Amino acid sequence: MAEHENSVKHTHVLEDGTVVEHTHNHTHTHTHQNTKAVINRLSRAIGHLESIKRMVEDGRDCSEVLIQLSAVKAAINNTGKVILQDHIEHCIVDAVESGDKETLAELHKAIDRFIK
Repeated sequence: MAEHENSVKHTHVLEDGTVVEHTHNHTHTHTHQNTKAVINRLSRAIGHLESIKRMVEDGRDCSEVLIQLSAVKAAINNTGKVILQDHIEHCIVDAVESGDKETLAELHKAIDRFIK
């Protein structure tokens, strides 16, 4: 397979509205040990967030809404930790072994954004 066939273009919109695009070559898929668990966690967080939206629509107490938003933030952060752990155990180990500096640099950028 030619190298360009594995090229993937990513577009990200930062919090300040800046659009960042980059292209890199994927030599592997991103299916890991915890993919199903991550999908389940995200589905629960989405459902929880939709219930919070209904709380706001129904005029529920702001304190209750804030508590529920806090729970969703914690769930999303914990899901991010699972993704990061999988990424380190699989992709980063491969990147270190193959000397893939780009993947390592992308991990640093992702971690910086995740922990803000």
